[in-house]
Amino acid sequence: MKLIATLQCQDQPGIVNAMTSAILDCSGNIIENQQFTDPITNLFVMRTKFDTNKLVGDAKEIIESKMKKFEPEISIRESTKKKKALVLVSKESHCLRDLLYLMELGELPIEIPLVISNHEELKPLVESHGISFKLIDNKDERSIQDGIKEFDIDFVVLARYMQILSPSLCEQMDGRIINIHHSFLPGFKGAKPYHQAYQKGVKIIGATAHFVTKELDEGPIIEQDVTNVNHATSPDELVAIGRDIERRVLSKAVKLFAEDRIFQAENRTIVFN
Repeated sequence: MKLIATLQCQDQPGIVNAMTSAILDCSGNIIENQQFTDPITNLFVMRTKFDTNKLVGDAKEIIESKMKKFEPEISIRESTKKKKALVLVSKESHCLRDLLYLMELGELPIEIPLVISNHEELKPLVESHGISFKLIDNKDERSIQDGIKEFDIDFVVLARYMQILSPSLCEQMDGRIINIHHSFLPGFKGAKPYHQAYQKGVKIIGATAHFVTKELDEGPIIEQDVTNVNHATSPDELVAIGRDIERRVLSKAVKLFAEDRIFQAENRTIVFN
């Protein structure tokens, strides 16, 4: 059985030695390992994939006992276990389509049991994939919370969901809501940002996937990408290019999260690619 263990704690001597020793006590063989110490917060993080004949619960008990003196946060799961995502959408389909496509190809290790939207446009697309669709009013967060509980959701993806979540929901799902944002256009807020960019003659556009916090668009950055444009790029072309970047960046961020490759250090992330 292949397991993935993640660990984070304040850095101190002996952590790696103790962790590898604990895995050996599980009759484990390390397949992949990444570690990093954040120089600002002194936070040590580690992600280890290993083979073992132990069940998850037994392996976790052995590792937690061995690592207790370091007071770490430890998570252990089967590498094949897929995280459940609740996707929130509005009218635009490009990000949702990419998530569905990659999920069905097996390249995105997640399950999407429910899609919630404040518009009906994407209902046929969602239901054609055998996924439950729920239409809500713009401010109906009770339905979102009910969906999280009913489907035992691990994380939420805002796939161009054009509503602001309440601070209480952001705190409830802290570190478990991922948004896609055209953040390489920081001066162009509101409607039609790519048209505003055209009017300003920008030379580069891009997108950022980040965790959602109660401070709007200020959450820790997970993934970013950009592309060059020029004076000949029309507003419609900017929109098309922007959509392509958005769907790629969001899908990459979701994959990183699903594979337990993201750690938070205050308002920044440590990402093991």
